[in-house]
Amino acid sequence: MDKWFVKWRPYTGNLETTPVGINEYLPMGKSVVLGAQHSFAMFGATILAPLLMGFDPSLTMLITGIGTILFFLITGGHVPSYLGSSFAFIGAVAAVTGYSGTGINPNIGIALGGTLVCGVLYALMGLLVMKTGAGWIENLMPPVVTGSIVMIIGLNLAPVTIQSVIGSSFDSWMALVTVLCICSVAVFTKGMVRRLLLLIGLVAAYFIYFLLTNVMGMGKPIDFAPIANAAWFGMPTLYSPVFETSAILVIAPVFIILIAENLGHFKAVEAMTGKSISPYMGRAFFADGLCTTLSASVGGTGMTTYAENIGVMAATKIYSTVVFVIAGVFAILLGLSPKFGTLVSTIPVPILTGASIVVFGLITIAGARIWMNAKIDFSKNGNMLVAAVPVILGTGNYSLNIAGFDLGGIGTATFLAILMNLAFNFKNKQKEVSVTTEREIATSEPLLKLNP
Repeated sequence: MDKWFVKWRPYTGNLETTPVGINEYLPMGKSVVLGAQHSFAMFGATILAPLLMGFDPSLTMLITGIGTILFFLITGGHVPSYLGSSFAFIGAVAAVTGYSGTGINPNIGIALGGTLVCGVLYALMGLLVMKTGAGWIENLMPPVVTGSIVMIIGLNLAPVTIQSVIGSSFDSWMALVTVLCICSVAVFTKGMVRRLLLLIGLVAAYFIYFLLTNVMGMGKPIDFAPIANAAWFGMPTLYSPVFETSAILVIAPVFIILIAENLGHFKAVEAMTGKSISPYMGRAFFADGLCTTLSASVGGTGMTTYAENIGVMAATKIYSTVVFVIAGVFAILLGLSPKFGTLVSTIPVPILTGASIVVFGLITIAGARIWMNAKIDFSKNGNMLVAAVPVILGTGNYSLNIAGFDLGGIGTATFLAILMNLAFNFKNKQKEVSVTTEREIATSEPLLKLNP
């Protein structure tokens, strides 16, 4: 029987040409900086989700850090991932609480109760997969489906991201400047600097924004006053769940969407790393469900593996799970230090938008790569339709309501992709593998070349 944890070894390759494997680790200094980059990548979305549901962002940040470390321990370091706040709960929470304003949701308790039950069901599904294997889930969601789901996740988030800077010419230009900063680091630098393209690109864009606004007065200046007024250390407020049957019936089924979403994420990771993580999928589902349960028990949002951080891995080709532990520590510091959290929160919206454009674009391409690595035959109408229709529905955020449960754009497209595959591909079920051999992946083109 395999040991619970991966067999660690130091990285000895050339960062210019050789990816860092899941079971490899870099020197502490580099790992800390890489962990910080992952924290920046997840920050915007992890903060936005609780704000949209009326949850405490600081508490959520703290819990995602703890959850990410628990995820690492439960999966034994076999699955590189960050656990962030899930957007899949937003529609269901809004439906049961009626929340549409600002501040803490006055009905947060019933939302927490439904989320807690959802986490329990998800954790139980993880135990089932650990017992029976992930084969039946992979048969239900083959690469043609998971590739679509991954692509949908990237495209579905794009309109909201772009909308955040529409209406301000300056913000629109700054978002584009941020994109150019990140892309310039990726193309024109080498070595460790290139591996930190998101972090360095964000810092460069932040400095440019400061010069243009605080110095030259061209836009909304960065307000540094809250940083001075914030305390160095402080515990966020905790909240207790309230169990109401009507709320549970609406929120609990979200675990099905989380399974489909995370399966797509895992396939993207497999495609990038060339390593099969399917044997550890049950552990990953259980860990995510357990962390969602623990989060909801104290006032946090539901959790999920984060596509934003998969985008970072796609860009850097650094897959070491040790880096995510460090990212979790950074998140805990953010949650416990109002001053540190306030500093990071001064990052202007257009800069976060520019970074999101790059990351969501890489996520979208990761979906296409799943199709390529699995050699999906799009000359077959069944495959073509299973890929085409859900992607458009997900991108347009087409949502269906079933018995009061709003599936949301990603959920609707996910379920339709599964159903269409069962209906249109059952006669000619393809003998596809979810991941190509390591040799095939090693000779394929990376999503974003990091070698000269």
